Amino acid sequence: MLSCYAPAKINLTLHVGSPFPNGRHPLDSLTVFAGAEAADQVSVRQDQDLRLEVTGPFAAACGSAEDNLVLKAARALQTHLDIRTGAHIYLTKNLPVASGIGGGSADAAASLRLLNQLWNGPTEEAHLYDLAAQLGADIPICLYKAPALMRGEGEIIIPADLPRLLPALLVNSGATCPTGKVFSAFDHMQKAFTFEEQDLPDFAAPKDMITWLCAGRNDLQTPAISLWPEIDKVLDVLNALPGQCLTRMSGSGATCFALFETVEQAEQAGAYVRAMRPDWWCVATQLGRGA
Repeated sequence: MLSCYAPAKINLTLHVGSPFPNGRHPLDSLTVFAGAEAADQVSVRQDQDLRLEVTGPFAAACGSAEDNLVLKAARALQTHLDIRTGAHIYLTKNLPVASGIGGGSADAAASLRLLNQLWNGPTEEAHLYDLAAQLGADIPICLYKAPALMRGEGEIIIPADLPRLLPALLVNSGATCPTGKVFSAFDHMQKAFTFEEQDLPDFAAPKDMITWLCAGRNDLQTPAISLWPEIDKVLDVLNALPGQCLTRMSGSGATCFALFETVEQAEQAGAYVRAMRPDWWCVATQLGRGA
């Protein structure tokens, strides 16, 4: 059996432009990944048929296995490789669903990589990136699983050299934010689009990176809050935490993050938030290259 983590994807910044004719939007985002403590896990083994088994704390929220992006990715790879071999895919769902941290995309990306190995596909992964771009905007960056600027519709990946890992606290109140609804709200709210691509500087020190991040934004944060006001409550809690350097929503929401100078500060903040709101999903981690 082959296994790997599918870590949470965090958009430290996210600039969004006016939609293309196909309805998708140009994106420019500095994207990083969490450690194993904030990750799903995917395992695969040979089988006659292609099937998916989902367990874990958020398994029930995944809906029908037949509609899962993991199976769609597996079938696409099966067709691409022109094989009839099946696989039993095991997904341990530890990340909240529809939460702006690319859980489903990370699961699909992990499945593509593992199944390509299981089915003896080409070792050069260019074909996996081509498939990923057809399946969803976040899947290519989740396949890359390292700090990068994500551009275009998500298919353009520019590696980013960050000076260090970023201690962080990830928090989700339980609100599910379907991406399509958030983008629709974004389109409705925009009178004039001010989309621009970011120039990532060579940071002389970690504090310079924090300063640069604070000058950025997530263009989907305000539209998401208009639909789910509880996101603002999460941000209020994070903003009040001692030692936090930056708070922001990730992706299309509803997961928010706070950055800290040290791992100890992030862990202490996590203990405080869990004690105050035990119903919230709350994980301290370090952001950079994924687990």
